[in-house]
Amino acid sequence: MDRWKQYVWFLGLVVVSLAAGLWGFSATGGALPWAKRSARTLQEGVREGGGAVVDFGRGVVVAGPIRNGGTMAEFVGLVVAFAVVGVGLYVYVDRYRGLDDERAARRP
Repeated sequence: MDRWKQYVWFLGLVVVSLAAGLWGFSATGGALPWAKRSARTLQEGVREGGGAVVDFGRGVVVAGPIRNGGTMAEFVGLVVAFAVVGVGLYVYVDRYRGLDDERAARRP
């Protein structure tokens, strides 16, 4: 693969990742809900009683704004999309890795 194609693919991946991150940040309300909660906790202490940080008996641990905001379908879609892209890149690299070695061996 030519170097410029690699740069274009990398730039495209960065742009898509930044767009997905910005969308996720704005869809969940950004940092504001967590900042308010943290400030309230620091000022008043934990009155409600805490729970386990990770409780596998309840299923997958997902941040509150995603759960409460009704964006679970989008979250799951994003996770599946990243998994498919990751597996696709793994298969692509595994399949086409030997082609560069063969081309280099043919050159005098």
